[in-house]
Amino acid sequence: MSFLKDLIPQRLINLFWHLSKAVLANLIYGFPSKELTVIGITGTSGKTTTAHLIYHLLNKSGFKVALISTLSAKIGDQEIGTGLHVTSPDPFLLQKLLKQIADKGYNYAVLEVTSHGLDQYRTWGINFTYAILTNITHEHLDYHKTFKNYQHAKLKLIKSATIAVLNKNDKSFLSAKKSASGKIIPYSSKSSYNLPLTLLGDFNQANLSAAVAVTKDLGLKGESIKKTLKTFPSLPGRMEFIQTKPFTIIIDFAHKPDALEKALKSIRNIKKKKGRIISLFGSAGLRDKQKRPLMGEISARLADITVLTAEDPRTEDVNQIIEEIYQGCLKAKAKNIHKIPDRQQAINLAIKLAKPDDIVVLFGKGHEKSICFGKIEHPWSEHQAVEKALKLKK
Repeated sequence: MSFLKDLIPQRLINLFWHLSKAVLANLIYGFPSKELTVIGITGTSGKTTTAHLIYHLLNKSGFKVALISTLSAKIGDQEIGTGLHVTSPDPFLLQKLLKQIADKGYNYAVLEVTSHGLDQYRTWGINFTYAILTNITHEHLDYHKTFKNYQHAKLKLIKSATIAVLNKNDKSFLSAKKSASGKIIPYSSKSSYNLPLTLLGDFNQANLSAAVAVTKDLGLKGESIKKTLKTFPSLPGRMEFIQTKPFTIIIDFAHKPDALEKALKSIRNIKKKKGRIISLFGSAGLRDKQKRPLMGEISARLADITVLTAEDPRTEDVNQIIEEIYQGCLKAKAKNIHKIPDRQQAINLAIKLAKPDDIVVLFGKGHEKSICFGKIEHPWSEHQAVEKALKLKK
């Protein structure tokens, strides 16, 4: 398909190639979503946490619910991988999973939905009861070309659902409200519920508010929600604390300007005056290049030390990617910037620099199990990389 991109507009590829795949997948598996209450979550950030919150609240409250997210698909005790660097699976896998969910007697499916998935009709034929829009900020302009196109793709989910659950504090609210075809449930970025310890950061208040809005509409009561929240587990690679003494190490999946800024601001709030923040990240190759200097400026402004490194450079030159991020660092007039293309060596340095009370935050890879150089996915574990770095520090 790659040679077609230079000859045929993306919208025509989507219409004739991706849509035909989605139609065929639905015909093969018999439109399984018609047997389910499907809860779709889209947005630039917060999708995974919101999806897992809804799943946890419903599951622990006795609902027959399954989950398809960035991390994996959960159908009862079964956990199924959905692929590398994937949020919205291929329509054949997606319809197969929904068929399994329906055949096993589940009534509810919680599904993360990306702008790519919406634009490429991967979710075509799915009967969405709820559509949650967390936010719309700068991302994926390499694919969508303009912010308007990106926003349009996100709003396709809102148009297709019976009930739209919208963040009234996000800039997307009015556009989303106009796009909604049915009932609208607005929610606030601030929740009246206390966040569990596994959810660090004010930004997770909005994710929790969205989850509460949906589960309350499905009949859960406030006291039940409060009780169940206390058992919410930490999510791999989502503000995941690896250690807290003598210095703290956090692994987080943030790979967009908005998510990076919110994460660093939250970390600065918990740090108060003690220690320094050491921020490590890169930017994916063959993806949105415009965000690179934005992220450099954010880290240079909010962290004390920034380490720039590889994050799936693919066929781009990793040094060139780092240089583009670095240009943003220069705007913030930061001095403590390190350029280390090898991610393991970069993590080694970040942890070597750490002193008591410092916080080391590794951004961009999170839960992912591979890192892409050229066209090859190489095995990668952020957790194992931290273990290696800690052994070297001793």
